[in-house]
Amino acid sequence: MLQVIHQHPELLVLHKPTGISFLRDRSGAPDYWSEIRREFPRALPVHRVDKGTSGIVIVALSRRMQSQVTRMFAQRRVGKHYVGVVCGDVTEGRTLTIDLPLRQGRKHRYRVAGLRSAIQASSSSWRIDSSEGLPSVTRVRCLRGGVTRSLVALQPVTGRTHQLRVHMAWIGHPIVGDTIYGKPFSPAQSASRLLLHCRRVVLPGIGSYSVEFPGHWPEELETGADRDPRAVGASIRERASTSYGPGSRRWVRRVRMRLESSEPAL
Repeated sequence: MLQVIHQHPELLVLHKPTGISFLRDRSGAPDYWSEIRREFPRALPVHRVDKGTSGIVIVALSRRMQSQVTRMFAQRRVGKHYVGVVCGDVTEGRTLTIDLPLRQGRKHRYRVAGLRSAIQASSSSWRIDSSEGLPSVTRVRCLRGGVTRSLVALQPVTGRTHQLRVHMAWIGHPIVGDTIYGKPFSPAQSASRLLLHCRRVVLPGIGSYSVEFPGHWPEELETGADRDPRAVGASIRERASTSYGPGSRRWVRRVRMRLESSEPAL
């Protein structure tokens, strides 16, 4: 059953679950678009997310709205805000910029248009001098860091296929659960799903639509073999108080406040 976040005569906002392709693929498995069209025969596509990604999906219910929203996406006026769990310790307290052009590689996968050794890294950005590929920019802000895993807010300025996944993998912080661009056999990357969630989409002049990030993700942050001893101690203290431990209402509220405050900065 579709989870409808917002319905308007010309616009539909849905919460897509993880594990289902938006469009039909070669596997022949059920796809999300067919399910949408069964319930909303007038539906027209304007926005989608990867199979493993959960969260907001925008669907038009009229040609006028499809044209208007598609133009917004093409002009990069739409605000797309994701939250993800990535491997490693990401610097907290500042917005980081990944400016790495992408191109299609082998087996329909995507890669940075250049050599990994040519990436120029600074304290706040990753860039590469290349005339190849499509310009691709992502902004990242760490919400909670850790040696093994970090919770991050992600904003794709451009909208390339697999952009967030490729960018995070190429700077050494692959998204947990990404078996294509990450290291699937690494304990730090092990997860039951891709830990990437589209939590908010802002359509200028139309509306802002959001859904909460999955409730079990705080536990995913506590997983890993090589964690900072200070984080372990903090985890023990937090878990001693059920009102403030990971996954509690206060913890989720604190992360939500960080997400809200990070969006203008991104």
